[in-house]
Amino acid sequence: MRYPDFFDKVEPIKLYDPLSDFLGAFENGELEITYLDVVKFAGHSCPTVAGAFLMAKLGLKNLFDGNLPTRGEVKVFIKGKKDEGVEGVIGNTIAFICGVTDEAGFKGIGGKFNRANKLFFNADIPKEVRLQRVDNEKFVDISYDPSIVPPNPDMKNLMQQLMMGNSSVKDEFGKVWQERVEKILLSKDLWEKMIKINH
Repeated sequence: MRYPDFFDKVEPIKLYDPLSDFLGAFENGELEITYLDVVKFAGHSCPTVAGAFLMAKLGLKNLFDGNLPTRGEVKVFIKGKKDEGVEGVIGNTIAFICGVTDEAGFKGIGGKFNRANKLFFNADIPKEVRLQRVDNEKFVDISYDPSIVPPNPDMKNLMQQLMMGNSSVKDEFGKVWQERVEKILLSKDLWEKMIKINH
């Protein structure tokens, strides 16, 4: 399986998963979710998926004061509707990282480890995303602005050509598309401009 080299340069999100710990899936319940994991889950790599990864990464770091976040014990609120624009992609990607889902999720064991009913769309929140701890109800509100990293000026034309069946531009389009994603994920000096976090 081949993919862009920069996927492996993105620092993974480290978490503690009590359910994995209980069932012996990962030693001490400690695991890492990489950008590659998220791309596999979403089925693609784009500024939206990259933004969801960064919102989860920075939001969880802030929410847990730099300590190892507890997977499955965070509620995810999305301001937009599930079927509106890219809201579903953002919500599902962040929920995957946080180990939670909607009413269809795992209901737990003996009243513990519940993963269900922790993903909410159309939420009454001030920013795009809210992450809220289950244990103490502390939350952070997060917004993301990918326009800080504009697309390559050739991208629109290349996309149009590819959509019209000109397969000769496929590689070049993929290259310029992923160059923008790479810059979003690896330009840490721009994160504060792209990602805004409020308590």
